Amino acid sequence: MATIKVPEISSMATIKVPEISSMATIKVPATVPSPAEDCDQLRKAFQGWGTNERLIISILAHRTAAQRRAIRATYAETYGEELLKSLEDEISGDFERAVLLWTLDPADRDAQLANEALRGWNPSNRVLIEIACTRNSGELFDVRRAYHLRYKRSLEEDVAKHTTGDFRKLLVPLVSSYRYEGIVVSGKLVKSEAKMLHEKITEKAYNHEELIRIFTTRSKAQLIATINHYKNEYGKPINKDLKSDPKNEFLAALRAIIRCTFCPERYLEKVIRLAIKGLGTDENSLTRIITTRAEVDLKAIETAYYKRNSVSLKQAIKGDTSGDYKAMLTALLGHDDA
Repeated sequence: MATIKVPEISSMATIKVPEISSMATIKVPATVPSPAEDCDQLRKAFQGWGTNERLIISILAHRTAAQRRAIRATYAETYGEELLKSLEDEISGDFERAVLLWTLDPADRDAQLANEALRGWNPSNRVLIEIACTRNSGELFDVRRAYHLRYKRSLEEDVAKHTTGDFRKLLVPLVSSYRYEGIVVSGKLVKSEAKMLHEKITEKAYNHEELIRIFTTRSKAQLIATINHYKNEYGKPINKDLKSDPKNEFLAALRAIIRCTFCPERYLEKVIRLAIKGLGTDENSLTRIITTRAEVDLKAIETAYYKRNSVSLKQAIKGDTSGDYKAMLTALLGHDDA
């Protein structure tokens, strides 16, 4: 049984649901049934001796975040029960987790994932970095609001509680920053901060407050310009200089921030590749990336995956998953032939 905390729909109503992106993979029908019609069909999927899992997929995997929110509100009003609770009672396993995470509002989903990462915190966990660096400032602000509504504590408070030392110094400002999203870059800062980064990295002062400040507060455009200048000025990519000790998890975290900032689709492709690679599948990581990026940039991640592995993401997932879980993931990829 998946442990997805069910938020009150009314409490999430003030958090904006993002528009679907042109790089999204989900397929929404040209004519979408009303929320009442979708709720009626979902209720039918739950009735009888067996659950109609494919009917659940045919509806929820083909609705936008705004449409799923409307379905949840209508379902609660019509049947006096939260849709997520009904789903929990009817389905199970990896399929259940994928459906529940997908059905949540994006900000609420990220709040859930952040809380899970913190409760099971270890230095190799990159989920907080993934959320903080692949969402824009407005989206991250909404995650913090959703976290506060869900857990009655701030995200920053829980990050400080569950992490220690250098990770606390890095992650608290990372999740609480509201970065500038524009394209304006200061050339003067690019030069001075590239120089500062090189000095601190050369000194192995990886936890220096100025290095952390640059990594956690500068806009994406400013940070990219600084990192590019670093390479041009000092002859080596900064990530190579941050690999002096491959087993150092703090350095790995700094490299993850840079990769998420520079090319998030390549970073997320690697998360999926590592989730599928080997004898066992890391279903949690695979589910997280597919459900959080299907409305955002999963097309770009698919392209990066094929370029890196010479096999489509669809084929990789079909070969490594099974049953309703496979059907749900491939539907979110825009395919219904699982």
